[in-house]
Parts: sequence; structure tokens; C-alpha cells
Amino acid sequence: MKLKSILVAAVALQIAIVAGAQVKPGIEVLRDRGFDVLQGKRVGLITNPTGVDSRLKSTIDILHEAPGVELKAMYSPEHGVRGDVYAGDHVDTYVDPATGVTVYSIYGAGHRPTDDMLKDIDVLVYDIQDNGSRSYTFISTMGEAMDACAVAGKEFMVLDRPNPLSGNKVEGNLVEEASKSFVSRFPIPYIYGLTPGELACYLNEEGLLDSGKKVDLTIVPMEGWTRDMVMSETGLPWIMPSPHVPYADDCLYYPATGILGELDYMSIGVGYTKPFHMFAAPFVDADSLCQSLTTLNIPGVLFRPLHFKPFYGMYKGENIQGVEVYITDPAKAPLSLIQFYVMQELARMYPDHKALDVAKPARLNMFDKVVGSPKIRELFARRYRVEDMVDYWNKDVESFNRQKARYHLYK
Repeated sequence: MKLKSILVAAVALQIAIVAGAQVKPGIEVLRDRGFDVLQGKRVGLITNPTGVDSRLKSTIDILHEAPGVELKAMYSPEHGVRGDVYAGDHVDTYVDPATGVTVYSIYGAGHRPTDDMLKDIDVLVYDIQDNGSRSYTFISTMGEAMDACAVAGKEFMVLDRPNPLSGNKVEGNLVEEASKSFVSRFPIPYIYGLTPGELACYLNEEGLLDSGKKVDLTIVPMEGWTRDMVMSETGLPWIMPSPHVPYADDCLYYPATGILGELDYMSIGVGYTKPFHMFAAPFVDADSLCQSLTTLNIPGVLFRPLHFKPFYGMYKGENIQGVEVYITDPAKAPLSLIQFYVMQELARMYPDHKALDVAKPARLNMFDKVVGSPKIRELFARRYRVEDMVDYWNKDVESFNRQKARYHLYK
């Protein structure tokens, strides 16, 4: 595996850091090294507002000011490189006012830079903070850009950042071909336990880029990060990567509720103060649902009854009831199964409101894409019992853990 990165020995030294020490993201490591691997090169950059150093200075401005580095072009995923684009809005090519650098949109058809967009650069740098779940599409953008560079003969570089769910958490089956989409772009589990840099290595070396080619890949690893860390333990500032993930711990709740959210079956808190932290609907009795879920004794998870009125979106202005989720032990909690336990108990308590029975076909199709297989829906819908689908959901975890360990850059 060709990785022009910090020596493994240098990375290994970081595991001896004292608890609570500051993690240094890849952009800071690169700066400390005098931007050595970018010297004399024409640089393209894929980033968004999460691409900052620990003092909140944008990677855009750091690279623009770096001596010996020519920031030649930028490439915008959803929300824009500086976060000034509303969700879902189309962006045409424009010039960044602060740097004078051309910004190309790669949000929309193709989701990747074209050969023409890449023609004036030598290396494409990626610096985006992910949330650790496969359906969060920045990793799809990264993989598409890697493949575009492989085809165009350009270098690709990842400035690494933490996986907010840790580097040990793995849940879910591998994506199957029939369910492949931009929310399930590559055959990895739903929670995949790799940093962006490690995942880039995995995609490259396992031959998972569409062209079948390998890209000339460089990883600039972090310093101070260990695999057991969740985001709140890194000491790094959290910049929301999208409007509904405002805090670092929201990353833990996104995989716990977001799959169910695809069904438009009940509110998961989008439109209220704590997106992804709850389950509620007009037909639910909060105390009864809370008692039923508490009786299950799901490891690392607690529930409390909740009554609220959303400001917008689903059930806007309606008084609804449900439960708020509290993840007390992220390492033990089966994050992605929490929503299936909720659907199980609701189906038992309210048989006229079974989630998969009342959902529209288009939502069921999206559900299959997000979970990576129609088999999960088929198994669960038989009796609405987690025990019927859990083996299939976890069938690839052990083998993926063995495979991904080959690409670990951190201990």
C-alpha cells in the first residue's frame, strides 16, 4: 500500500499521550511539517466548514496562505465550502471572495469532479469531518473523488480527522448491490469504525473504486487520537457538518434514529431542539412506550417520557408524545438497533401503526438503501421482532473487523 504519510513509528508514539490531551487533526500535522507533501504543487481542496484547525481557522485559508503551496481550485459538497449554501440548493461554479479561488460544485449529478475540473491541479486534498455512519454522504463524496483522481492521473490526499463513534464501533451488514446508492455507496457496514483516512486506504486497496484503478494516495494522520475515543474526548471543537448535527454527541444518536426517520413514520426530533434524540407521534402514549423500552434493558441506553410540539416539519404545531433516548455507554450500546427495538414495541402496542406496513413504497425503497439490503426489512416485517433480523444485521461485523484492521493507522 503506497501511503506517503507520517511514519508508523511517529503515529505509535502518540498512543502514549496522557488522557485528555488535545488531538491534532491532519491539517495541523501538515502545517507543523511545513506542508512538505504539497510543496510546489497545484492543489485542489474538497472541504466544508468542518475543515478547520483547533483554533477554528479554515483549511481553505491555511492552504491559501501556505508558503510553496498554490491553492488552485476548490470543490463543494452540499452546503458549500464555507457553509453559506442552504441544504439542497444547487450551486454553480463561482469564485471564493476571500481567496479568489474558483469553486466547483460536486453536489448533484455525478457527485464527483470532472476531468475538466481537475485539469489544472496536481493533487486533490480532502478535509471534512464525518459522523461515522455510512449513510452520511461525505464519505461517498470522498470515494467518488478518489475514483475521479485515479482516472485522471491525479494524486489524492486525506487530512485525517476522528471517527466520532470511535474506531472500534462496527454495526450492520455490508451494502448489497441492489441497495447501492449515494447513501450506501460502498460495501461497508452502517457503522464502520474507520477514520476518513483509514477508509480511503480501505477503498483503495480493496479495489472498491468504480474504475477498478488505484489512486496515488497520501494520508496525513492525526496525532493523539486512539481508537477508543468518541468525539467529545478529543478536545477538538465541533463544527456542525450539517444543520441537524449541531453537537458532537449527536453523532451517537444519528445511527440510533436516522434509519427509522427515512420512513416518515414518526418524529425523530428533526424540527425540534434535539434532532435524532427522540421518537414521537400523535398515536403514542409516552409513559407506556418508555416503560416498554425500559423493560428491554438495552445495554448502554436509557429512555424518558417526552411531550413536545415541533416547530416545523413532521407534526408541526401538534402536541405529540414519545421517548427521548439517552446513550449512557456508547461502547456497549447497540446504536443502530435502538430504532428497531422502538419499532418492535410500537408494533406490539399499536398494531394499526406498524412502521413498515404504513410507510409509502418510496420510503421503503429509501429504507432498503440506507440499511444496505431489502433482507433487513423482509426479516423484520414478518413479526416485528429484532431477534428475526439481528443475525443478518450483524453477519458481516466479525469479518469486516478483521479486514479493516489491515488499514488501521492508530492503536
